[in-house]
Amino acid sequence: MSPRALLSIVVLLCAVPLRAEDADGFTPLFNGRDLTGWVRVNGAEDTFTVRDGMIIDTGLPIGVMRSARMYENFVLEFDWQHMVSGGNSGCFAWSDGLPHVGGPFPRGIEVQVLDPGFGALHKGENEWFTCQGDLFPVQGATMTPFGRISKTGARSFPIEDRTKPSPEWNHYHLVADRGELRLSINGKEVTVGKDCVPRRGYLSLEAEGSEAHFKNLRIKELPSSNTPPEQSANAYEGFHPLFSGKDFAGWKFNDAMSAVWSARGSHFVTKAGVPGGGFDLWSGKSYRDFVLCVDWRLTKKAEMKALPTFTEDGLYVRDAQGEIVRKEIPDAGDSGIHLRGSPNYQVNIWSQPMGSGDIQELHKDEKIPAELRRAMLPKVKADAPFGKWNRFFITLKGDRVTVVLNDQTVIDNAQLPGIPAEGPIALQYHGDEVEFANVFISEL
Repeated sequence: MSPRALLSIVVLLCAVPLRAEDADGFTPLFNGRDLTGWVRVNGAEDTFTVRDGMIIDTGLPIGVMRSARMYENFVLEFDWQHMVSGGNSGCFAWSDGLPHVGGPFPRGIEVQVLDPGFGALHKGENEWFTCQGDLFPVQGATMTPFGRISKTGARSFPIEDRTKPSPEWNHYHLVADRGELRLSINGKEVTVGKDCVPRRGYLSLEAEGSEAHFKNLRIKELPSSNTPPEQSANAYEGFHPLFSGKDFAGWKFNDAMSAVWSARGSHFVTKAGVPGGGFDLWSGKSYRDFVLCVDWRLTKKAEMKALPTFTEDGLYVRDAQGEIVRKEIPDAGDSGIHLRGSPNYQVNIWSQPMGSGDIQELHKDEKIPAELRRAMLPKVKADAPFGKWNRFFITLKGDRVTVVLNDQTVIDNAQLPGIPAEGPIALQYHGDEVEFANVFISEL
């Protein structure tokens, strides 16, 4: 190649501007046009949208949107602005792929995105509880606070307040490396958190009641430190929400159903004592094989009630006259999850001593062999105390069901004779007040 030709190539290359990620090792997390690379965890389709090169976070319903993949060690940069004084939002580092049991937010370490007006609106609450730019673990995550520590002892507060008020833009520079977080606000490092667990997981943007905007999101990955599984977030890949948090779209819902069912943000509640029938809440879509996540709690105050008793193989206990033997036990309500279009295939939610998760309509059927009936009874009572949140993971493959309640397997690959190959699912209304949240499904 001649010197003239080589010079021409060099000049041509110099004339082509380098992309930012090529120049300093950063890669964009947001293309400015759509939400490619991001996954709606919960909330509505319009909670996070794109306008004028920004991610628009309406703040409602409360929830999060996460990155499509997990990150371990990295440098994250982004700009944000609140549109109201006292606005609240956040960015989660190293978060799980589903919200924590009963709540709208995942386990992880939150980087507070808070407008300075929050303290004035909450009568100085930020002086002891939270403030703009603090770092803190949520929903079971752990962190050692460092530097200026909140009065609660749980949060790292910034050593200097550098946050600009709404509607001005602020710039965050977050270094996340080997379980340590270092946050710089508008050009100066002010907050540090150490010994974080998890220390590998998703990045999440938070909707928490008020409109916020994000732009210029980019990331530079740092060398791996081979974080072990027990210090990594739970992926929960493949799940998508069945509730939007604001309505019952996707469910068979009519005016009569509104007497029983109501939405409270990320939670859905049944009203006790509504007369009549046909109030089970059925999905509009039919499903074959799936893993279903459902959070629930029995909310009424327990009272003594005479309820049926059962034999070791699932039948009713009967007296000499053939009458069902009942026993007074504390009762806080009854509900369940119907599988594939039939109440006969119901995963129970109730107050019985055996615990929730049994397949009652089948295990009390004398026509079914005892061995199959026994497999439909809980191996252990895994229910949380009345009033506390519980989480089901129900896996249905063919005619086999496995039920995990609060991380304990209560039903293990039990056969469900005669179950249809496909059908909708339902949340049962049994006349009691029951609260549901975090209904997700992953089709297999």
